[in-house]
Order: sequence, then structure tokens, then C-alpha cells
Amino acid sequence: QVQLVESGGGLVQAGGSLRLSCAASGRTSSSYIMGWFRQAPGKEREFVATISASGGRTSYADSVKGRFTISRDNAKNTVYLQMNSLKPEDTAVFYCAAKRSFYSNGYEVRPGEYDYWGQGTQVTVSS
Repeated sequence: QVQLVESGGGLVQAGGSLRLSCAASGRTSSSYIMGWFRQAPGKEREFVATISASGGRTSYADSVKGRFTISRDNAKNTVYLQMNSLKPEDTAVFYCAAKRSFYSNGYEVRPGEYDYWGQGTQVTVSS
């Protein structure tokens, strides 16, 4: 089992920045693919970013490309999401997820590909 705990959410003005953290405990997550998703009220959970187990490969949703950066520190069992140039439409609950696999099958944009989820952290961007 892997437990994921997100932190770093909050209220920020448009154009501002936040850094989300996801701390993993339990079985080591350093060999797992990690992802960030978000869910706005009344909308489905959507893919934000994913990072390979080694951290060498990343992928982003088009809506956040160039503004968000996913990274990981396997020594600390922590994954980060640096969010810059935030927009009101980024307002959502952000979730960290772990996929119990070292190798990508190309479907990491799908929530169903992930085995473990955190409880989420609220990000609110005011205009």
C-alpha cells in the first residue's frame, strides 16, 4: 500500500504561483509512475501532468503546458507540481496519484490507470 498526502494548495491571485507537494509513504513509490489530476466543481477529473519513475520523462495537458512543471525527489518520496501564471480556470481540487508500474503504457492521462490517490488539495485562483 502507498499513502499519498498532498499539500500546498490555497488561494492565489491570477498570475500568481503555487507549488503543490505530494508525500508518499508505505511501500516505496520511487519505482512508480506519478501523476497530478484536478477536478473542478461539476466537472470530471482531468489529467494535468505525469512523471516517470526515474523522473526523466514528463508529460502535460495542453492547458498547463509551459506554465506547470512536475518533478520528483525519490530520496524524499515526494512529487511536486510547480504552477506559475495561474488562471481562474485552474481553480480545482488537485489530486496526486501513483501508478504501480515502472513502465509507461502510454495511457497515463487516464485516471483509471492509477492505483493510489491522495485526498486532494484545493487550489483557488481569483481574478
